[in-house]
Order: sequence, then C-alpha cells, then structure tokens
Amino acid sequence: TVNHVKTVTVPRSWTQDLSFSGLYLIFSFVLNEPDRPYVETFKLETENVKHIRILLYGPVGAGKSSFISSVRSILRGKMSNLALSNYVTHKVNKGKESIYPFVFIDFMGLNEDSDKGVRLDDVRMAMEGHVKEDYVFNPVAPLNKDSPFYNPSPSPEQKVHVLVCAYSANVLSMNNSVLQKMKAIREAASSLGIPQLGILTHVDEACPETGKDLKNVYKSKHIKKKMQDFSAALGIPLNCILPVKSYSEEIQLNEKVDALILSALRMMLDFGDEFIEYKL
Repeated sequence: TVNHVKTVTVPRSWTQDLSFSGLYLIFSFVLNEPDRPYVETFKLETENVKHIRILLYGPVGAGKSSFISSVRSILRGKMSNLALSNYVTHKVNKGKESIYPFVFIDFMGLNEDSDKGVRLDDVRMAMEGHVKEDYVFNPVAPLNKDSPFYNPSPSPEQKVHVLVCAYSANVLSMNNSVLQKMKAIREAASSLGIPQLGILTHVDEACPETGKDLKNVYKSKHIKKKMQDFSAALGIPLNCILPVKSYSEEIQLNEKVDALILSALRMMLDFGDEFIEYKL
C-alpha cells in the first residue's frame, strides 16, 4: 500500500497535461492513505550517515522556517513555532529518546542587494559540510578557513544530501538579482551531485479557491502556471516541484495541510536516501 501511495502523491500528471479533475481525485486518495506511515517508519541503512541533511534556501519571505515548523508540528502531533537563528541543525524528536533520521538546515533568505543576505560561496561551503553549528553568515565576507566555525574535514554525515528551493506562489514575479543567486546555488549543488527539488509555498494565499479548500490546489490553473514558471526559471523539473501550505494562523492540525507537507517531505527523504546510497 505504501508503495502505491508513493506513485500518486507527486503531481507528475501536470507534466502529462491530464485533467484537473483527475488531480483532484489523486489528492482525495492521498488524504485517505497519507505518507505519514512511510515517513514515520523511514530508516537509513548506511552506517556512515544516520540523518539525511536537507538544506532549504530561497528568497526572503519564501516560508522556509514555516515549512520546517510545519513538519515538526505534523510529526509531533502538536503545533510548533520554530525560531531560527544563525546556522543550526533542526531535528525533529521522535518520542522522548530519539529523533527522526533527517534534519533541516536553513539560513537567512536571499536578498536582491549584494551586501545583504548569505554569500554564495558560504552556501557552497555549507553544502560541502565545511560550516559548523551556530555560524553567523556575514554578507560582506565569506567564512574564512582560519575561523573556528570552519570544518576542514567534513564527514558524509555533515554534508548536504538534498537541496530544496522554496518560493512563494504569492509573489508576482521573481526578482532577477535573487533569481541569479538561486541559479548559482542550484548550479553549485549540481556540480556536487546533490539532488534538488522545489516547494511552492503560500498556495492558499495565491489562489482564493485553493484557500477555501486545499484540494483545489490540483485544479487551479493559476497554481499550475506558477509551478511551470518556477520550473522554467530555475530548471527544476516540474514533477520535482511540490505545492505546499504551511501552518501559520491555525491552532489545530489539518489533514489537507499535512498531506501536502508529508508528500514533499517524502520526496526529500527518497532523494536523500538515493544520494547517500549511490553518491557518497
């Protein structure tokens, strides 16, 4: 059953131009058989890596921290509001004595000004595992190899295994300066062989019908166009871009929000697992 769910949670049908009504039925199926069991029982079989390291990047306001908080909320069964600071690894507790076999890392959003936000060479060093915990990114100067926050010999566990680009569906158009930075990060990841995917955030705000009922995300021509534009701008395949809505004003969990978040998380785990098995 779990394998069957895996084949339908990713909206590959958009690349095949199938009817929106078919996508609606797919999402209805996902609600009945969610990806939660897969995520909750997921294990890495390798000895040298215990946690898939997922790096999120994107423009300011793209919703990276909200996505991480939403994953924590869903898997812990209660609302979580994660305060992000510096360069830290965000773990998700699994009960009282263990954590899930994946972690998130995040940094400040990409800014159109060259003297603001994280530097591209720092991002590459982070992907290679050279940046230690609690490092404060300096927009003016990159991490120096003489710094105590520089890791000269990163282990496979400390390297990034999946790169995720977050972009808001509620933004009219991509700023060209930010877009060029996003492309540069993507190219750096590609040179390292790191698998990549995208999450289109704030879909409920971008489309009124989707805001009323999240199942309409797979019927919305506006959301489909946003995903196509996202794919064309960055070169990420359309079937590797997933629409999500993170928790923001809610005080209780919602199965439709959960379904979209878990579908995206499952793809991240699958991509990271494959990278660790065959590339590290």
